[in-house]
Amino acid sequence: MTSPHDESQTFYDAVGGEETFTRLVRRFYQGVADDPVLRPLYPEEDLGPAEERLRLFLMQYWGGPRTYSDQRGHPRLRMRHAPFRVGSRERDHWLGHMRAAVDELELPEALDRQLWGYFVYAAQSMVNTPDEEPGGGETRLGVQTPPQQ
Repeated sequence: MTSPHDESQTFYDAVGGEETFTRLVRRFYQGVADDPVLRPLYPEEDLGPAEERLRLFLMQYWGGPRTYSDQRGHPRLRMRHAPFRVGSRERDHWLGHMRAAVDELELPEALDRQLWGYFVYAAQSMVNTPDEEPGGGETRLGVQTPPQQ
């Protein structure tokens, strides 16, 4: 991993490339595997294919190889997640496992902030089921969420 962050290199390169994203996603799915809220959202017994898809997506998103799009086409994240109930509870569990995975990377603060900011935004964007009570609020992780429309 390089530091400090060189503006001419991609985020992917700055954090250590494929090896870093492999570690991140592996740690994330270790948490998902035993999570009673998230595990039912994965129809496959083996989480390996889901792990591979997330790893390839994140690598591409952050400036690495375009393997994800070459194999699967446009990411269309909301469309791909539409069949699954994703509410604030699922979002918070997802963010909890991702926070643990990001923490294990021990990235420089600026890179950690950039990565985490994306994950918070992406997780909120996947919410497709309103909570019982209308209105936004603060998640258990202290992330401000906008009111549901």
